[in-house]
Amino acid sequence: MLARAYKDRIYDQLARVGKTLAAPKRLELLDLLGEGPCTVEALARQTGLSIANASQHLKVLRGARLVETEKRGLYVEYRLADPSVALLCRSLRELAVQRLSEIDEATRRFLDERSPIAEAAPLGRDELIRRMQAGEVVVLDVRPVHEYLAGHIPGALSIPVAELAERLAELPARREIVAYCRGPWCVMAIDAVERLREHGFAAHRVEIGVVDWQAMGLAIERGARL
Repeated sequence: MLARAYKDRIYDQLARVGKTLAAPKRLELLDLLGEGPCTVEALARQTGLSIANASQHLKVLRGARLVETEKRGLYVEYRLADPSVALLCRSLRELAVQRLSEIDEATRRFLDERSPIAEAAPLGRDELIRRMQAGEVVVLDVRPVHEYLAGHIPGALSIPVAELAERLAELPARREIVAYCRGPWCVMAIDAVERLREHGFAAHRVEIGVVDWQAMGLAIERGARL
């Protein structure tokens, strides 16, 4: 009985994490926090939630000790409690992609409805690394600046997708550009490639984000690029 009670207690705690993750918006919040610390106001805006609803979801995540808070002036900033939380979300994503054909179907449908200029087949990880090592491409980080500062692919330029149209002159016209954002389901890199190609740039995207980059054992840079 002692052994049974011990096992029950352990699995109760595992289920506690599982129950916390059993909400689509909480998974999205964790994905966003995997890119770097963020305020509840910014998280609410990016997930389409009210501040009250975002706060409630974050409270549940904090109760399961998956996120932590830190006071920053007038704002409270949320962050992942540990890098392993981001790896857990990545593992869940990979398992879901392998087992649920609905994810691939939804992705194909979304891309089919985009402009014909959008790229359906992204550049692969190994090809990206090869071209980076050969100096053949400019890697472009199109996420918000605070996410870039929290961590980015080494050597990447930071131009948020919302600023891209006004900052095209900063990009070399004769070099291939590879854009990335938050991972395979983030549309910012798709938007960036469309805009770049409309202006005559040779542009591609990669589906990997910073969490994927780190999971492959590759180093990231933090702070501004000099």
